[in-house]
Amino acid sequence: QVQLVESGGGLVQAGGSLRLSCAASGRTFSTYAMGWFRKAPGKEREFVAAISRSGSNTYYADSVKGRFTISRDNAKNTVYLQMNSLKAEDTAVYYCAAATIMTIHPVEYHSWGPGTQVTVSS
Repeated sequence: QVQLVESGGGLVQAGGSLRLSCAASGRTFSTYAMGWFRKAPGKEREFVAAISRSGSNTYYADSVKGRFTISRDNAKNTVYLQMNSLKAEDTAVYYCAAATIMTIHPVEYHSWGPGTQVTVSS
């Protein structure tokens, strides 16, 4: 298990950008694939992006492809989500999570952060 804490959320106008960070505890961060998920009010939790343990492979939901970029710095035990061209429908609580393998399925993730709110005004 690893402890995760997200930061970088906030209020931004449509078309703007935000960069989320997720800091992990422990010395085993590089052994985990990482993912970002989001949950909007009244909606199910949604996969956003995932990155492999080395960072060489990434995968995105169609709704964010071309606008969001996931990356990681294993030396800093941190995973990032750069969000550009934000839309009102991106408004949600964003969570980072750790898994054994890179996957889109939330049940495969064993550790979750508390989340950070992203609000996009139109």
